[in-house]
Amino acid sequence: MRVKRRLRWAAVPLAIATAVSLAACSPTTANGFLPGFDEEGGQATNQTSMIAGLWTTSWIVILAVGVITWTLMGFAAIAYRRRKGQSGLPVQLRYNMPIEMFFTIAPVILVLGFFAFTARDQAILEAQHEEPDVCITAIGKQWAWDFQYAQEDCDDASDAVWTMGVQAQTDAQGNVINEVPELVLPVDKKVTLKLASRDVIHSFWIIDFLYKKDMIPARDNYWSFIPTKEGEFAGKCAELCGQYHSMMLFNVKVVSEAEYEDYLASLEAAGQTGDIDEENDRLQNAPGTDGASNAEEEQN
Repeated sequence: MRVKRRLRWAAVPLAIATAVSLAACSPTTANGFLPGFDEEGGQATNQTSMIAGLWTTSWIVILAVGVITWTLMGFAAIAYRRRKGQSGLPVQLRYNMPIEMFFTIAPVILVLGFFAFTARDQAILEAQHEEPDVCITAIGKQWAWDFQYAQEDCDDASDAVWTMGVQAQTDAQGNVINEVPELVLPVDKKVTLKLASRDVIHSFWIIDFLYKKDMIPARDNYWSFIPTKEGEFAGKCAELCGQYHSMMLFNVKVVSEAEYEDYLASLEAAGQTGDIDEENDRLQNAPGTDGASNAEEEQN
């Protein structure tokens, strides 16, 4: 009884501290300190909070299991410790069926629960917009990015405009000194990204969007979402793809619809129209220079 009273009194300050901590949580803290959220509770995409929810809930469950386990271990170490004057081994217990069933059933329930919620959220993430407002092809290449902007069909390049990027260059301190490729997205619009690769396997990752997806040669992947907050976000390749993998950076700029249309008009005025694959082939086959140098010259 004395041990139980001690545990009860120890739980009171712990419960108070937990309640105070949760009450003081900012949106950033409540979402597990993940990127993609601001202090006002805004999120980068319509999917960001769902991904963060799966992450934080999983950690809460895991920590709860840990706390229960650590508490039971501590209780056993204190309650059944060897007292003064005792010798020999304590009474040994074997074949406690209720405990063995609990240690079997509880982990199975946890694993099935994690699987069910992960499968549910993954199905939502993988669902594609039937009629997207914007369809953009993102192309990974060693070690940069190309972006082609279509209207509603990523495979229709008749009215598309594009940009071709070069890999990041750094100074002696590791600071990027050139313009890295930029992906422009309209806020609050249904966006579908077609993800393709020109050479090896890459992985398209916008850090604040909390999602990444592989880009596989000869196989196109798709990702649909709605950007919900204007701003600039960092992107990179998340798959080791060669010597300059760390230089395969890009920026994402989420702007208003009017700014987005102005950006597309500027690309059209610059003559960057049509099928980007045809332009890439032309640059790659140009005599006297390699494709990367040609792409950089075209941009300059």
